Amino acid sequence: MIGRMTEMATPEVEWATTWSGVGDTAFRELMSVFPSGVTVVTAQDSDGTPYGLTCTSVCSVSLRPPILLACLHNHSQTLAEILRQGAFAVNLLHEDGRQAAEVFATPGQDRFAAIEWERTPQNGLPWLVSDAHAVAECSVVEATVAGDHVVVFGQVDGVLNRPRNPLMYGMRSYAAWTSN
Repeated sequence: MIGRMTEMATPEVEWATTWSGVGDTAFRELMSVFPSGVTVVTAQDSDGTPYGLTCTSVCSVSLRPPILLACLHNHSQTLAEILRQGAFAVNLLHEDGRQAAEVFATPGQDRFAAIEWERTPQNGLPWLVSDAHAVAECSVVEATVAGDHVVVFGQVDGVLNRPRNPLMYGMRSYAAWTSN
């Protein structure tokens, strides 16, 4: 019946922690068992220098207008450039994009020197041409602080799409999506 909740019997569950006391380790464990697609979010500064990071916290928000969100650590240089420039790209990695995912997840290196990339045709944003089966060019419409991350909402201005099996991440490992 719609609009009516019924009480159901709940099996006895032993909780690892209390609701109010969930720590970093318990939360990481929880999220590790929820697989997601792997993306590299990219941006550039006013001189055209590219920035990017691996991100699994991306999802669609709205169809009309087309809006997606990405959650980025609030100390990220990529985030700083996204907010300064008002634009970013979301590169959806395909099954052979694991190296790119690992490169952009590792701090302290020139990430773009290790990966083949070009600029998107519409807005000139960094596009991982060999590792991404699709890329969305986005304009920032809103950004909201959420704990140690910032949720950036981007209106999708352009899309390039070459469908392949996507790269997934879950259970602390990479895998390709396979269809039956």
